[in-house]
Amino acid sequence: MTKTKAQQIMAATEARAADDVTAAIKDIATEFEPYIIKQRRHFHKHPELSLAEERTTSDIANQLDAMNIPYERPLKTGLVATLRGTAPDAYREDGTPRRRILLRADIDALPVTEQTGEEFASVNEGCMHACGHDCHIAMMLGTLQILRHMTDDIHGEVRIVFQPSEENGQGAKLMIGTGVLDGVDGAYAAHIWSEVDAGTVSCEPGPRMANTDWFRIDVRGTSCHGAMPQRGHDAVMVAAEIVNALQTIVSREISPYEPAVITVGELHGGTARNVIAGTAYLAGTVRTYGDSTHEEMPELMRRIVEHTAAALGAEAELTDYTIANYKVENDAGSSERCRQAVIKCLGPTGQGHYRGTLSGEDFSEYLRRVPGVLAFVGTRNPKIGATYAQHSCFYKIDETVLAKGSMVAAQYAIDFLAEPTQEELDGPAITAVAETNPDLAAKLRSAKATTAEARDAIHDARTARHAAIKGIHDARAAARREEKHDE
Repeated sequence: MTKTKAQQIMAATEARAADDVTAAIKDIATEFEPYIIKQRRHFHKHPELSLAEERTTSDIANQLDAMNIPYERPLKTGLVATLRGTAPDAYREDGTPRRRILLRADIDALPVTEQTGEEFASVNEGCMHACGHDCHIAMMLGTLQILRHMTDDIHGEVRIVFQPSEENGQGAKLMIGTGVLDGVDGAYAAHIWSEVDAGTVSCEPGPRMANTDWFRIDVRGTSCHGAMPQRGHDAVMVAAEIVNALQTIVSREISPYEPAVITVGELHGGTARNVIAGTAYLAGTVRTYGDSTHEEMPELMRRIVEHTAAALGAEAELTDYTIANYKVENDAGSSERCRQAVIKCLGPTGQGHYRGTLSGEDFSEYLRRVPGVLAFVGTRNPKIGATYAQHSCFYKIDETVLAKGSMVAAQYAIDFLAEPTQEELDGPAITAVAETNPDLAAKLRSAKATTAEARDAIHDARTARHAAIKGIHDARAAARREEKHDE
């Protein structure tokens, strides 16, 4: 029976050069593109809300079983799979991987009623994959199809986390609490994104998604007859004034160069149309990038809330201020590795450019603990109507980008695991010091790096000196030839 391209790649016994690795990734991704799209449509049709992703988890498990990839279920929903490399140096003598990378895909949907009209639209009323997590599942399954056919190119171990409950900000912490980051050297995730052009991937360094906080404000006035407002203190009016006053924090107390948003998404008050409300409450979200702004925001809000209410004869309190997610900040080295993976798989034109967003993402919890990168896989394509924002009931994606996302993730994982470990970079002397004195080891690494830079600088200076001497010699020779010519 004729083998498929993926099977031929899997059966190859000779070590592949870097270009051949990328070519193999592309070939397998092309072969499995229909599979990736089919999976996306399946999960899109059967969305489930945060912490209720039971069918989703079971369906992912079925796919992993078909690939013969082992996995565990540390929580009620979501799962963690392991793909072991078979490169000669993938594991140490003690059985531990020389390097381990974590790849993460979130799996939950949103409480949105879909209105796309797609034939594979959600069959679960009031629930929709309006943020693209169906795509994340499908792209990760595609990545696993690539990697399982290329284990000889994997110099370590890949840990794959299908994470529940990203939309309510709980899933990452829950998964990390089970130990998924134990022994992990770096992390990667991708987010399908409607503001990045289809066919490109954005992975710039620095802040990419915002600190996300939730708040609640309770207002206490005095109720009275709606025709006698002078006898009470209108809690609804006070709440409305607080909504407006809060916006002065962004416009007047924070630098115009510092991104920040305060959104009041809920305002509740009153019991009858002819009764001045005695109580009301507001609820909303705060988004920031800067660390100092993030730290100052609760106190800034508390001052505005309390004094605005007092000025109107009422009381108000910032009764809750919860940090849901910290900002997603890409490590510079990881971003560059991802950029190179994009260029390898998609070419230079595949590099996307995106300023970042004040949306939030709990992948930040992984990146607060290990270096890594969140890549935006662009899906914006006006020709097919893929222009609606995340969370829209009309949200639509360009499915041709999914295999590209799988390719970049696979390339990133292979490249990451092929890099030298810290121990290999340190050598035996610094490694021995690091076991008992990490601070001294860090200083030795810095000194080693400085020495290497000095050595390079001396080499460059010598090269420049030799070039200058040669230039003088050539100039003198030319002058002598000119003198002889004149004679």
